Formats: sequence, C-alpha cells, structure tokens
Amino acid sequence: MTALQHVKLGTYYVVHLPEPDDFDFWRERVRALVQCEVPPDRIAWVEPGGSGDLFTHGERRMPVPSDDARQVRASKRFVSLARNAILHSEPERFALLYRLLWRLQATPSIMEDKADPDVRRVEDLARNVRRDSHKMRAFVRFRLVENEDGDGDAGEHYVAWFEPEHHILRANAGFFMRRFANMRWSILTPRGSLHWDGETMSEGPPAERSDAPGGDPMEDLWRSYYASIFNPARLKVGAMLKEMPRKYWKNMPEAALIPELVAGAQKRESAMVEEGALEFEERPDTLATIDKAIHACRKCPIGQLDNHAVMGEGPQDAALMIVGEQPGDQEDQAGRPFVGPAGQLLDMHLEKAGIDRRGSYVTNAVKHFKYVQRGKRRLHQNPGAKEIDTCRWWIESERAIVQPKLVLAMGASAARAILGKTVSIAKVRGQPIPLEDGSELWITAHPSYLLRLEGPAREEQARLFDADLAAMRERLAELSAP
Repeated sequence: MTALQHVKLGTYYVVHLPEPDDFDFWRERVRALVQCEVPPDRIAWVEPGGSGDLFTHGERRMPVPSDDARQVRASKRFVSLARNAILHSEPERFALLYRLLWRLQATPSIMEDKADPDVRRVEDLARNVRRDSHKMRAFVRFRLVENEDGDGDAGEHYVAWFEPEHHILRANAGFFMRRFANMRWSILTPRGSLHWDGETMSEGPPAERSDAPGGDPMEDLWRSYYASIFNPARLKVGAMLKEMPRKYWKNMPEAALIPELVAGAQKRESAMVEEGALEFEERPDTLATIDKAIHACRKCPIGQLDNHAVMGEGPQDAALMIVGEQPGDQEDQAGRPFVGPAGQLLDMHLEKAGIDRRGSYVTNAVKHFKYVQRGKRRLHQNPGAKEIDTCRWWIESERAIVQPKLVLAMGASAARAILGKTVSIAKVRGQPIPLEDGSELWITAHPSYLLRLEGPAREEQARLFDADLAAMRERLAELSAP
C-alpha cells in the first residue's frame, strides 16, 4: 500500500495518512476536499497500520479542485488548535477537525462559540496534547551510557525513556535539540525514537523499556541534590501528584526518595520553624496583600535602609511576567518598577519586539533598593544571594497569583529568584526552561547591562537582547493560543 491512497466507492473517499502527526499532509488534503465540496460523512481517515478494507474497491484519484473553486476559510484560532489536536491519540480527531473546518465555511464565527460541542472537543484535545508535551519536557531523564561510534571511538551517549500519551515526539524534537545541543542523546518511546549526534537529528523505530539503561553513576548525585532542595514548607501532595503523576516516577531517579521525604515533611517543617528558617508564616493571596507586606518587610539588610518597597505592576492575569533585579534610585522615589534609564531602554526594546508592556506584569526579584551613600548620591549595589533568596517568597507569591504562561528573567539576580540557583546568562539565554507550575522561564540580560557598554559591544548585546525578546514573543504567542 502506498503512503497515500484515496479510494472512492460510490460517494466515499478514504484518506490514508503517512504519519499520525502529519499536520501539513492533512491540511493539504482537507483543502482540496473542501474545495471539491466533499462532506464530512463521505470521508474515512486511516492512520498508518489502520485498515480501509471496506472501501478498497473502485480506486479513484484524489479529486482536483476546479480553477474557480471557492477559497477555504480557516481562522488562526482553528489552525492553532488543529496543530495541537492532530497530535492527540484519539482516532476520530481527523474526522472531527474536518467536520469543524467544513462548518467554518458556512459559519466563520463558530470558533468563538464556547458551547459548541465540536469546538469544545477540539479544545480538549489540544489542551491534553499541550499537557503531555509539558510532562515530556519536565520528566525526561537522560542516563549516561558508554558507546563506540562507527569509527571505533568511544564516547558519551545519553539515553532517556518516556511514555507519551499522544503523538508528541516529533513536535518536541526541536526543544530537546536546543536544550541539549552539546550532548549526544536518544529519546526512546513506544511510539518512536529520536537521536541527536550533536549535528543531525534522526528518527528511529518504536522501542521498549528494556532498550533504555536502568541507571548510571550520576543518579546518586542527582538524588542527593533533589533531597537537599526538597522544601517541606511548600509541600502540597495533591498538587505534586497532579503535576508529577506516579506513572512517570519509574523513570525518574529522584522519585524513589519522594515517599520518605513526604513522610518526614511535617517533622522537618517543625524543625525549620524552631530554627527560624521559615521567614514567613502564610503566603499572601492577593497582590494588594503583597504590596502591604513588602513595605513592612525587614527580613534582610536591604529592608533596613532608608528606602521604599516597590511593588510589581500590570494585569493580574498577564500571560507574561517580566522580572528585573531590584528597584533603582528613580524607581524607589517613584514607587514604580522600571521607570528609570533601564526601564526606558526596556520599553524601547519591548516595543521593537512587538510586546505590550501594559499587558505584562513587571516586577523585581528584590523589592527594596540596595545602595551605598556617597555624599548626596545613592550608588546602586547588587543584592547578595541570601537577600535574593529571602525575597523569593514575594516573587513566588506574585507568580502564584498572576499565573503567567511565560516568565522573562532579566539578569542573574532575576534568574536566581525564579530558579533558586545561580546560572550563566550566556549559557541559558534564549531558550525555554520548564517550571514546576507549567509555565516557562526565559532568561536574558538586564537592560542596565546594555547601558554600561559602549560602541560595538553595546550594539552586539542589543542585537542579542532583541533576538531573545523576539524568540520569547513567538513562544508566548504559542503558549497563549487557545
């Protein structure tokens, strides 16, 4: 049987799809079918390995639209949903999408009808696919294996096993290629496999769990790290199981520690309280509460200075949260974030990238201005790691309330506030980092860094900053798509 076979029996067509996730192939065929006015109930969609025996008589070629065939209507919302929904494992997804596209021709506004059963079903499929992709990005764990390449040279190769619910493997290939560009790795799944040799991505056949290694020496180090960062004060078992279902635990080395860590969490939390390690008692549930609390906060030396706390600003339901380091002298006086020279430069680059600051939530990792007095001037000083970590309580509270889809951290201090560790901006900038709440973190330089440069160096860093913002804007559009 050829990769594509269209058969007509009376008034029926059968479309054999070459791959279960081939959106471009499906789009090409449905465009022609709509233009030839073939209704949904006269088409059968067959995935690879499926059977079309009931329609295998009287083979006909694909209908060819006439020169004056009508244009096919497909809104951006429909296309965005279809790209994800087509990756679902539901066998009826192709028929469902074609039926909805067929109805769009007569009722262009149907995608705005939240009560329409076809629209709701497509939204559900797309949502499930996005969730499955998030799980893959969060829970894939590579294990080191020693191997020999074709020239007999030994080298490091990393292999991971994952069991996706849907056809998301190829759709996520680019993410892993960018994230682990300097590694040689393979991802094995029951639906297929991906292989990256540092230069070329290739696909392979489905695999079995036994094809992947069971562990490596690095896992003891990883388990020690996981145990050290486990925070009993933030433990919510129900939320943890929702975000990290048990079925993924068998592939994650740290999962073996979870039952013991959960069991001892209450005891450890009591000890932390007694030692004074818990700086705050109850997490704020509104932005107004945070605003009031940070003005009274004296948990670190910065709060003891003659300054004023500066609260974040922007829509409470913003899809984008922009995080800087700390307020500057002008921000301290105005009581608003990013109103000084760095803020003006940020506004210029945001506008250039097509990002509306007014639609974003803008805040800082540290809420007070740290400075040293020199005569009448207050000179900026970088906050220390302990000061940033103390203020994490506030930035995490803001994130929990705003629930942004994407967080842009500008500078090392902002990155530490979100990740809880210091990272190299040069190594992580311009690439998504999945966060535990399902959002994504993007890291770039702070605008004040550009202000300190001159000549070609400033031009180059401005170019990189613009590239980071442009890539982030495109990703934000994808995450914000219904």
